[in-house]
Amino acid sequence: MDPALIEQLTIDAASDGVQQLVVGGVVQHAGRVLLLQRPEDDFMGGIWELPSGKVESGESLDHALIREVKEETGLGVTAIRSYLGSFDYESGSGKKARQFNFAVDVSDTEPVLLQEHDAYTWTALTEELPVTEAVRRVLAEYRRT
Repeated sequence: MDPALIEQLTIDAASDGVQQLVVGGVVQHAGRVLLLQRPEDDFMGGIWELPSGKVESGESLDHALIREVKEETGLGVTAIRSYLGSFDYESGSGKKARQFNFAVDVSDTEPVLLQEHDAYTWTALTEELPVTEAVRRVLAEYRRT
């Protein structure tokens, strides 16, 4: 991943008043993408989302992405292939958050070991995906690349 791009994304977010940086990964295998279901009692409970999570203080976007995919799925990222865009939202704590999304490769696709989610599914990109409109746009960009 281009360090200049990572730096520019971070600078732009700060200029836009973003208070919380989040990263998300599109993990693909055999024409399907990995989606995780949030616990019902969590912020935005029950929705399906990409493996994603907060960037820690002093952490770069690419390092956070590798860490978050591993923490949430047990899968090891071997490459960050492309940047797929971002979307903004209000976090559960009321902060302006921006999620940066990337296509990633992983060393193995099984087993998926969930730590923070209730379920996972490998969903075909040709199916109607059970995700938010923002994630739907990220996946549409993924299909184009």
